[in-house]
Amino acid sequence: MIHVGIGYDVHPLVAGRKLILGGVEIPHTKGLDGHSDADALMHAICDAVLGTIGAGDIGQFFPNTDPRWKGAPSRIFLEEAAKQVKARGGRIVNIDATIIAQAPKVLPHASAMKANIATALGIAATKVGIKATTNEHLGFVGREEGIAAMAVASVDLPE
Repeated sequence: MIHVGIGYDVHPLVAGRKLILGGVEIPHTKGLDGHSDADALMHAICDAVLGTIGAGDIGQFFPNTDPRWKGAPSRIFLEEAAKQVKARGGRIVNIDATIIAQAPKVLPHASAMKANIATALGIAATKVGIKATTNEHLGFVGREEGIAAMAVASVDLPE
């Protein structure tokens, strides 16, 4: 039976941090602020995958109050989400995600992001869709104060 989960994440842009999205370091004057590497794309995907199995969200597995996750690469979170699916006899069917960022342009990095995400989840890169859009200069994203990401995951689980 196919189960669907949705994920959303947002982090503020700040000076002095690397910008990591989909496990790729993207050249920019600011980076995303957060307890881990603040990879909003991987965080949204993690929540989507966990949602397919009714397992809560990234914060329940990797609380930002736990010093073990300080500066951690978000790949770890995706790997754990995939393990949780597998432990339930499931298989990740596909991921579809959108990055919402006024700047920088992130689509040139989509291929590398797809490869990183696919590797972490143990699926083929062809099963990962990545899109990007701006916020047409509206709101916190449009003012370049932060970057958001949303994702949908589908998982085939035994009944």
